[in-house]
Amino acid sequence: MEKNNRPSLIILLGPTGVGKSKLAIDLAQEFGGEIISADSMQVYRYMDIGTAKPTFEERKKVPHHMIDIVDPDQNFNAALYRTLGRKKIEELHNEKKLIWVVGGTGLYIKALTQGIFSQPKIEPKVRERLKEEAEKKGGDFLYNRLKEVDPKSASKLHPRDIFRIVRALEVFEATGVPISFFREQHRFGDRPYKTLKIGLEIPRDELYQKIDERVDKMIEMGLLEEVKKLIEMGFHEGLKPMKSLGYKQMVKYLYKKSGWDDAIKEIKFETHHFAKRQLTWFKADPEVHWWDIVKDKKEIISEIKNFLQEGDQWPQQKIR
Repeated sequence: MEKNNRPSLIILLGPTGVGKSKLAIDLAQEFGGEIISADSMQVYRYMDIGTAKPTFEERKKVPHHMIDIVDPDQNFNAALYRTLGRKKIEELHNEKKLIWVVGGTGLYIKALTQGIFSQPKIEPKVRERLKEEAEKKGGDFLYNRLKEVDPKSASKLHPRDIFRIVRALEVFEATGVPISFFREQHRFGDRPYKTLKIGLEIPRDELYQKIDERVDKMIEMGLLEEVKKLIEMGFHEGLKPMKSLGYKQMVKYLYKKSGWDDAIKEIKFETHHFAKRQLTWFKADPEVHWWDIVKDKKEIISEIKNFLQEGDQWPQQKIR
């Protein structure tokens, strides 16, 4: 595809519960276009309540894509999401439709917009040795080593992010080249879209309150019954989607491994931590423009208008 004909994507991202979906539908109704979901759980059929999928009525207002595409017992990953998502983007672009990408799965957004970094092959024993060192000597020990061999990567990681620290060190030990170098080479090689990344946030205490209210609503809507039905359909508790937030806790309750109040409390607690991890991921991306979803709606709309006008996008009749 020619660079001057690159599709433009408006990406709304942020933590779970912040209100991305509702704002995206409102904006898509105002400006036109269709929504591509960037949520790693909404791809699964039959898992509706616990994944906070847009309702049938909402999908009638604005078409949504990358939702309900595989069963819970089918493998799905960022690479497959990238393949299917890019195909859908091409279709929508050819139909001259504005494209909104909406979700909180940072890896999926990165795979869609920048491709997937192909990590050099690593011997399992190297990874295991580094993990053992982390357990014995602590994460700070490995983090300080990473600062010496790959300061660029270290500057973007939290000292307690053991998983990514180990990943960066194992690449360096296997190749003698910092992982930041591989990523920089990859980043310049696979940028097929012009993007506007809008990060949505609210004060942390308000976010946690909204999360708690949403969990209560999921329970009222029948999350437990949804999980019962999934098990009756043969989707056992060992499947990856059944170990996700909300589903895992309901499974524990059904198998009498947890009390009812404890299960709900755990969903809320774990979702708070999940939202915090999402924010950490997205805040590391310098391309994201952050706005308060409640206070800054006018500014968000203004930024979208500027982006569309600069990109000479088709739905200019919607810009007012």
